[in-house]
Amino acid sequence: MEKIKSLVSENGVVIFTKSTCCLCYSVTILFQELGVNPLVYEIDQDPQGREMEKAFQKQGCNSHPVPAVYIGGKHVGSTNEVMSLHLSGSLIPLIKTYQSLS
Repeated sequence: MEKIKSLVSENGVVIFTKSTCCLCYSVTILFQELGVNPLVYEIDQDPQGREMEKAFQKQGCNSHPVPAVYIGGKHVGSTNEVMSLHLSGSLIPLIKTYQSLS
């Protein structure tokens, strides 16, 4: 979907969420605590949100299409994938470029 491609290509870290999703909130907070200010795009506030969700499912996010996390233009996955990367120590190298220096 063109809207997803556009947002992902223009921003280093993008998290597509739903405003009522606690897992989306947790992943967003994780990135913020790691010094990243991601673009958080709430698909339930977008008239094309349902189509966006279908696009995420086509990318392999079947059980939980959101949060859909993109880093450097690449789809990383949802909560399980992000948390696995974080616990294994592989998330920090992926986000290093996008961390603020404060």
